[in-house]
Amino acid sequence: MNDDDAYDVAVVGYGPTGVTAANLLGAMGLRIVVVERDADIFPRARAISTDEEVVRIWQRSGLAERLKQDMLTDLPIDFVDEQGRSFVSAHLPSRGHGHPPQMFIYQPALEQVLREGAARHPNVEILLGHECLRVRQDDDGVELTLAHLGDDTVRRLRASYLIAADGGSSLIRAQLNVGYEGRTYEDHWVVIDTEMLTTWPGHDRLRFHCDPSRPAVDCPTPLGHHRWEFPILPGEDDRRLTTDEAVQDLVARYGVAKDSIRILRATVYSHHVRFATRWRVGRVFLAGDAAHAMPPWIGQGMAAGVRDAANLCWKLAAVLAGELPERVLDTYEAERQPHVREITKRAVFVGRIITERRRFITQVRNPALRALGRVPGLHRFLQGASWIPAARYTSGLLAAPRTRAAGFLLPQPWVTRPDGTRVRLDDALGPGWLLLRTGTATAQPFWTRLGVPSVTLRPAGSPAAEDSLVDADGVLLAWMARHSAATVVLRPDGYVYAAAPQGAPLPPPPHGFTPAARPAATTNP
Repeated sequence: MNDDDAYDVAVVGYGPTGVTAANLLGAMGLRIVVVERDADIFPRARAISTDEEVVRIWQRSGLAERLKQDMLTDLPIDFVDEQGRSFVSAHLPSRGHGHPPQMFIYQPALEQVLREGAARHPNVEILLGHECLRVRQDDDGVELTLAHLGDDTVRRLRASYLIAADGGSSLIRAQLNVGYEGRTYEDHWVVIDTEMLTTWPGHDRLRFHCDPSRPAVDCPTPLGHHRWEFPILPGEDDRRLTTDEAVQDLVARYGVAKDSIRILRATVYSHHVRFATRWRVGRVFLAGDAAHAMPPWIGQGMAAGVRDAANLCWKLAAVLAGELPERVLDTYEAERQPHVREITKRAVFVGRIITERRRFITQVRNPALRALGRVPGLHRFLQGASWIPAARYTSGLLAAPRTRAAGFLLPQPWVTRPDGTRVRLDDALGPGWLLLRTGTATAQPFWTRLGVPSVTLRPAGSPAAEDSLVDADGVLLAWMARHSAATVVLRPDGYVYAAAPQGAPLPPPPHGFTPAARPAATTNP
């Protein structure tokens, strides 16, 4: 094996999790190889929505604005009864990440843009039509044996680390003898993707039809598409329900005429709630569906995998650069798994509302929720309720003692640079560790002697100053005040490692921390 077959990180699987990892690691300058069995993008739209936090991750790769061109944003959400009457209606509230709170996607188009993004990096090699047959690891790295499915040739390559993002049926997870605990629901569902030829009433909102006789999901997707999902009832034939005739019968009850849609595909699938028993085995890390699976009700399956990539990739880069010790990689599972479990619980809860088949319960629940929605305070609560837990870690790579701000993902308002340009916060701060201050600077010798740069946050109307940003809308200043933080230490992923009130010293950096040199963040447009 020659040097051309040696990589910093190998990624197996080129779906949303894998391609996000390729973009993030490629931008960090690491030598990456991506292995994907399929020769082309999978044509079926599996995920249909994402959220502001995930688009913020893609923003780091410079792809957010292009991706949003192919998304639908700010559409209402309705839970409706069997007569089509809404009993809960909501718009998801913004959580301050700088993008619309919920966006509907067409996954093949989204993956195409992400792949084009990864192709910008000459240090990222993409091996499509290759299957990973075997993984072996030693103290120095991981060896992958690959088969080219086009000509049956075999290739071996090595990487310092491997991200297994090869899906819920992960062969790598099986080779590592890692369990995948949980359950698969007995109900099967038929998922129907269509092209919209003409519109119909309600085509432009997500509707959960909470009909005890047959629940349904009715969802607009971008670029002229629409998604339907129906359970297969006892005694029904799975194969028949995927025929065009059966699909037309299913959607007709919701006012969709035959000439309103073109059926692209209909397939049957099951819902899962599963977690890998370990997310790390030596130098191999499970991510995305290889590490966890959840029901689709709140559209967070793909999003969870993207968050996995964002958490893991900067840590791999830091370890490979000698910036952090190798044990930091254990914090990947410690930080990500609790968040995924909480999202999964919420997805299961929403699913129970949608799929409740006991009519005596729906006959009480639906009018009760409809009546509560007319109460002004409760109406605002239901309108603003978010089914996605706050982006916060309670354990992992965080300073001790914990503070109110530690572990949170910092909000991302628009800020003004010293040259007068107005940008989103992450674009102003750039990558790497950073001290963000308000008010009069307090000396932080633990951090400054290591060369960690600092930026001062100033209120609206402040004059331009080097190494400062103006928070014209006061969003970030207010957040720091609420969390008693005059200075915060930001990790490269935007999470708060440590915080201190005015006049107080920050906790020291992680043991073994030797930050790589990087340019000042705010002085460059």
